[in-house]
Amino acid sequence: MFLPKYPDSPTPPPAHTHTPTETAPVQRSSVSIDQKTVAALVVGGVVLTALLAAVAVTAISVAVAAVVLRSMLRDHHRR
Repeated sequence: MFLPKYPDSPTPPPAHTHTPTETAPVQRSSVSIDQKTVAALVVGGVVLTALLAAVAVTAISVAVAAVVLRSMLRDHHRR
């Protein structure tokens, strides 16, 4: 009986071969934070918080003034 000969199917080579390279040593830069930097950040935070509070108070006072003016004009038109 005759059997057909099948060629051996070796595994194909990988598409990308990784060649290891020498890695440079990692240099970590040290960031020094002195007291002046901390003080500047704290002062900046306080100033920004104060500005935000001033904007909020101004918005509330404008809203209250608008409600008062609206009620006064409504009463004026009813007379």
